[in-house]
Amino acid sequence: MMVLAVESSGTVAAVAVANSDKLVGEFFLDHRRTHSQQLLPLLEGLLNSLDMELGDMDIFAVSNGPGSFTGLRIGISTVKALGQALDKPVVGVPTLDGLAYNLIPREGLICPIMDARREQVYTSIYRSGSSTHSIGAGLERLDEYMAIPVGALIEKLKAYNEPVLFNGDGVIPYWEIIREEMGEKAHRSSITHMMQRASSIACLALEMAHSGLTQNYMELVPFYLRKSQAEQKFGL
Repeated sequence: MMVLAVESSGTVAAVAVANSDKLVGEFFLDHRRTHSQQLLPLLEGLLNSLDMELGDMDIFAVSNGPGSFTGLRIGISTVKALGQALDKPVVGVPTLDGLAYNLIPREGLICPIMDARREQVYTSIYRSGSSTHSIGAGLERLDEYMAIPVGALIEKLKAYNEPVLFNGDGVIPYWEIIREEMGEKAHRSSITHMMQRASSIACLALEMAHSGLTQNYMELVPFYLRKSQAEQKFGL
């Protein structure tokens, strides 16, 4: 089974092609241009480099949130269009699951944190090396998807009383307070595993597809966790 995955939930624009045996290719950018400028050229460039066509794909996958409202809409619209045009199933993969997947097979607690602004983070708590396999490849989600103040997250993590490995774009702005409150129990990932990766979305999408968790393009929607500032301002 061949999957093409798109990642545009944050500052990263990335595409990847994978099958059940290997990662075939991945293009990754975390630069100044917008996803509307980057995403389709990345997709075209990757397929050309692999001498492949869109019709060679069995499924299309996308990081479906939480994340940037605009970025999510661009990625999801792209995958919905591909699914409709080629009559192929699609898979929406939670962004936080993809970030946590970056860090396996490291055993122990994993905590991806995305900067949600206003001193909040999008996050959840995971355990790698679990026998439960609730997410994939031994990755278990221990809590709900949350948009919470970073201080409240720290209190949740301190209750586990064990080391935690962090990644995501919330690490840099909040690392000082995390380290101050958690001390030696707080660890940050390497820069190669810090940000969202289309390859992780592809791998999780393959596991979901093998479990029958695909959708048609009309069913694919963003997962926002909270309302936009405009919706909150006007009570929508």
